[in-house]
Amino acid sequence: MSQTILAFDYGTRSIGVAVGQTLTGTATPLSALKAKDGIPQWEQIEALLKEWQPNLVVVGLPLDMEGNELEAITPRAKKFANRLHGRFGCQVELHDERLSTREAKSDLFERGGYRALSKGNIDSQSAVVILESWFERQYD
Repeated sequence: MSQTILAFDYGTRSIGVAVGQTLTGTATPLSALKAKDGIPQWEQIEALLKEWQPNLVVVGLPLDMEGNELEAITPRAKKFANRLHGRFGCQVELHDERLSTREAKSDLFERGGYRALSKGNIDSQSAVVILESWFERQYD
């Protein structure tokens, strides 16, 4: 049975968003959301949740290359995930997002050159990378 999964690449100024299906194990980028000092416009997130009705929400967990939490951003990403669960009652999982931005930039550049590398595009493509990585981990 196919399930819909929504993914977020949390950032303090921009939050990338992607949606995917467990049946195909693929994700599609959605428009990135603006954030002010890490706080999104919750109405936009509520609208996404109503539109897509995900079975699960995956939030990228920022870690350094050794797998340690990053003091400045990891606690904020966890807080964002907790607020998603608390405000909307959705099931939320954190997923390691190491190298997702690098992979997203590479994917975008291959398809559209430098013009494709806008901040919003990178953040949402990072959410795609996070979600597709999450899918791969489910099938291991």
